[in-house]
Amino acid sequence: VADLWWIYSKPVPADGRELWTLFLQCSCITAVIGGLFYNWMFASLEYSWRLSVAVAVSFSLLLLLTLLLVHPARCVFSMIMPTLGTKQGRKLLFSTCTMIAVVNITPNIISNLKTILQVIKCICKNSSDSLLNSTALPEKVSWEFGDAIQETVHSIYKPMNGHFRFSLLQNSSLIYQKVHLAGEKISREFLSVEVLVKDSIQVANRLAAGFFMLYLCFESTWYLKNYLTNLRFDNFYITKKLERLAVDRKAAHLLVGSSKKLIRPTGLKLSWEEVVLCIVQAMLVTVALMLMLVVMAMDHFAFSLADTVVRRAAQFSAVPVALNIKYKVEIGIIPFLLKIFGRPSWELLLGDFNRTYHHHLIFSSAHCRISPPTPPNPSVLLAVGLLFCILYATVFLETYARRLCREIAASFFQSREEERVLYLYRKLSRRHRK
Repeated sequence: VADLWWIYSKPVPADGRELWTLFLQCSCITAVIGGLFYNWMFASLEYSWRLSVAVAVSFSLLLLLTLLLVHPARCVFSMIMPTLGTKQGRKLLFSTCTMIAVVNITPNIISNLKTILQVIKCICKNSSDSLLNSTALPEKVSWEFGDAIQETVHSIYKPMNGHFRFSLLQNSSLIYQKVHLAGEKISREFLSVEVLVKDSIQVANRLAAGFFMLYLCFESTWYLKNYLTNLRFDNFYITKKLERLAVDRKAAHLLVGSSKKLIRPTGLKLSWEEVVLCIVQAMLVTVALMLMLVVMAMDHFAFSLADTVVRRAAQFSAVPVALNIKYKVEIGIIPFLLKIFGRPSWELLLGDFNRTYHHHLIFSSAHCRISPPTPPNPSVLLAVGLLFCILYATVFLETYARRLCREIAASFFQSREEERVLYLYRKLSRRHRK
């Protein structure tokens, strides 16, 4: 492995064997990166497979030529891998989480809301139908009541006509049509909102992902540029070269006295600034996690609400309606004369009508087309949870990822690393003399 890395990090291969080895290394790297790039474009960013294949193949060929011919490009590319463990890598993971929420969670919420609207539409249609059918009941009551009035005992008190006239709406197609049009309009509005939200977030996520990838390359290039041009940049590590230089010049005490300010790149010790940075980044990841949990909670709430509405609608029983008619006609015989003579009043019963009519209002029917509620996908929860575990891991591994970037740059540019070590040694010497 050390020999392969030595060939990979050399500016120019020494012979044909090293050139062939370098070509095989770059070919393997570009094949793996091309496959990951295709999967990222097709599965995460939802590009077409034709475009994903074309871009992935073109990118792989360009990357192969660049890695094979440009030595600093190999260094930058090698530093991109550990840079994925920094905040730039976290931005890409945030972008992936957002895309997962857009593609899987948002349509599920809208689907459950559509189910609730279908239940409401079904209840409106059946209740209006049942209500229209109930208008025949007053007509029946009125005719029976009128017949009873006409059948009084004494014809002298019989009214000319005891029937009531009702103007009934017998054609229910107009109400059905209005209910259907209202449901279709709401469905179209929901569909347009779903498409608009999905397309907008998809475009924004693609732009953000492209920007983060370019910025990832830029940050690696920026680190290498500062490493090569600024001797003080990221130069506070006790490396093996510094230890050998101090031992050769019999100044090992310089490293012991400065142990509080210098750290070993292979150790687990973190400086105070690095600890504060980890805490701040962990808080930001927690805020993003809370937002994602709110979206997932909305998904579970929408499913629970839709499931409850569907079950309760199926349990709706017919509502009984009872119409009780009581009619009694009596006439008093000269009541004021009887009161004068102290006689009790005398009344004559002309008619008595007491009947009860029953009807049932129906709110739901088995003939309604209601799609079942869609439960949240557990694989989405698992994927998001795994991504956030990686995010929290990158928060605490970011410091070590930056140290690995420094080690990579030092292996590619060893002469510059010697200059940086000499600069740090002289700085420690001056500080010791003061």
